[in-house]
Amino acid sequence: MMQTIDLLVERLGGLAPKVAMVLGSGLGGLVNEVENAVRISYAELPGFPASGVTGHAGEVVAGNFAGEPVLMLAGRAHYYEHGNAGAMRPVIEVLAGIGIEKLILTNAAGSVDPDMLPGSIMLIEDHINFSGSNPLFGEPSDRRFVGLTEAYDAGLRAAFEKAAEVSDTALHKGVYMWFSGPSFETPAEIRMARLMGANAVGMSTVPEVILARFCGLKVAACSVITNLAAGMTGAELSHEETKDMAPIGGGRLATVLKTMFREGLVDG
Repeated sequence: MMQTIDLLVERLGGLAPKVAMVLGSGLGGLVNEVENAVRISYAELPGFPASGVTGHAGEVVAGNFAGEPVLMLAGRAHYYEHGNAGAMRPVIEVLAGIGIEKLILTNAAGSVDPDMLPGSIMLIEDHINFSGSNPLFGEPSDRRFVGLTEAYDAGLRAAFEKAAEVSDTALHKGVYMWFSGPSFETPAEIRMARLMGANAVGMSTVPEVILARFCGLKVAACSVITNLAAGMTGAELSHEETKDMAPIGGGRLATVLKTMFREGLVDG
């Protein structure tokens, strides 16, 4: 890991961002708005995963975004690609190692709420880990017992809400339930998710939240809603639908993120 930290610090050339973002489906274009960008392929960084999902570039992009230094991760590894919930652990540990203090996660998700339609964005207030897995399986130290009562930082959530207000962007709030994937949920599972208090369902993010808290980072997360979940419309779900709808909500989330950085809210 130290080799990767040293390599990344060298490539950043004095840039020392305190905030990193993981860009999910629909947000990949945000890297093009980074000024004086340093771009590094995951393949050049030992321990970084190769993303096997279409729409995930697999590169680090660092520079100035809306006037603030930031490091963006364009692409992530998913549990369903290899059965390893800790696949992003080397990445999160490297972020902590170079001085990142805050991690903003984004994803594409299905809505369990009929009033939260495709194209909406949802600030994650809490999560339900329904996968049966955990990225800290095998961690030998007592650090593995990570408290998640405040997994999603109150200050960063307030920054999202303020940025949405300033930019006049509708922002839903709710609970995200992590399913392992890669198959989509069944209508019965979605009815269960609703009964358990979920507002959206997806196949990522939760392992990264756990790892970030394990490493002492503050976390915020937001979902781009790409579809109503299984059984809610009668139509079958597909990854093509996710890719088609993600840019709509992604544009709204990009507006909120740019406002957060431009207004200095992420530093609060």
